[in-house]
Amino acid sequence: MATHEVTSANFERVIADNELVFIDFWASWCGPCRAFGPIFEKASEANTDIYFGKVDIDKNQDLANQAGIQAVPTLMIAKKGHIVFQQAGALRAEDLDSVIDQAKKLDVEAALAKAQEEANKQ
Repeated sequence: MATHEVTSANFERVIADNELVFIDFWASWCGPCRAFGPIFEKASEANTDIYFGKVDIDKNQDLANQAGIQAVPTLMIAKKGHIVFQQAGALRAEDLDSVIDQAKKLDVEAALAKAQEEANKQ
């Protein structure tokens, strides 16, 4: 299995210890989650350089609340310790592949510098 269980106990360490992290917030009762699960799993097997984690929101309600999860499935991406993407809804395989490609190419430092520059203008 290429995905890992992420819990309230290890979430911060997973984000801090891995360059690029994709996390699927899901629930067993959620139909779209069951549809997205195999797509997420297949992507994890094809992208071994990325940490793919899954958070069961029913077992980790505190983490789901802390992360602001309003609906499942929700995909969260962290790069170099920063949350860079969060979106609810199941993705098709080709859409997930596109998001993976964009996340790999993202220059976090440049994006943070640009955001700081924009904040300073206000």
